[in-house]
Amino acid sequence: MKALDFDYKPLLLVPVLALLALPLVGSGSTWLTLTVAGLAMGMIIFIIASGLTLVFGLMDVLNFGHGVFIALGAFVATSVLGAMSDWTGSTELWRNLVAVLPAMAVAMLVAGAVGVAFERFIVRPVYGQHLKQILITMGGMIIGEELIKVIWGPQQIPLPLPAGMQGSWLVGDAVIEKYRVVAVVVGVLVFAALLWTLARTKVGLLIRAGVQDREMVESLGYRIRRLFVGVFVVGSALAGLGGVMWGLYQQIVVPQMGSQVNILIFIVIIIGGLGSTAGALIGALLVGLMANYTGFLAPKVALFSNIALMVAVLLWRPQGIYAASK
Repeated sequence: MKALDFDYKPLLLVPVLALLALPLVGSGSTWLTLTVAGLAMGMIIFIIASGLTLVFGLMDVLNFGHGVFIALGAFVATSVLGAMSDWTGSTELWRNLVAVLPAMAVAMLVAGAVGVAFERFIVRPVYGQHLKQILITMGGMIIGEELIKVIWGPQQIPLPLPAGMQGSWLVGDAVIEKYRVVAVVVGVLVFAALLWTLARTKVGLLIRAGVQDREMVESLGYRIRRLFVGVFVVGSALAGLGGVMWGLYQQIVVPQMGSQVNILIFIVIIIGGLGSTAGALIGALLVGLMANYTGFLAPKVALFSNIALMVAVLLWRPQGIYAASK
């Protein structure tokens, strides 16, 4: 019965959008190139947004300072990859992964550690007060950006792709960039790990139960506050991972990169339904595809295409694609 009750309609949005764009683009090879690029961009945005939607859905915290963890992860990656130039300069993919995977791990660890302090000193005093959360977390992001400037400087820093991830594959006449495929694979792995953790593990069960009835779970001897702090740390670490992916996608990093991506992140979680991981994935893929299609067909329209997409989805479902309460 549960499988029958699942709402499959939103799953059709991504293929429908892609098929609607095909006759507008005209060329099949160009359409395939744009579609893969859009899916890759969407997966990177999902990795970034998944941390924020996790924190809001399970902790009811509006963290407008999420961008600082994105920038922090990207800058940490520049330091780690810069120290492993022999590995990143190789044309062998496995040697590139030996450099990139530790960079991702270190970025997640640093972002998670900073997330502990961010939750303790900035977020904890304003639990349950959304307006104060918005103001104080935005202030925390500004302070974080200034501290990044102190450590790495205010200038933009190049973050080139490792040599083995540069270039493209030809599929017929379509050009598929190697890094886009890597981004899709990483995004799928993150989504699968989140779903498995929340649905199939004891920790996920306790977190979901704590959201529904915190007092009952605490009466059974479990410390919900520690679990929620862990959720915030995981959300911060995912933002750090997303920062690495986004930095490699842009191939430059700047201290303000987190705040620049914040608008896209909030569009994604609003489209998906505040707190819904599956909704965030669909929203991110829609945003990535829309940005690439409109950027090719009508660059001026691309400036507000994602806002138009959000409005269209909310007119259809005011609570988002998958309301977290369901």
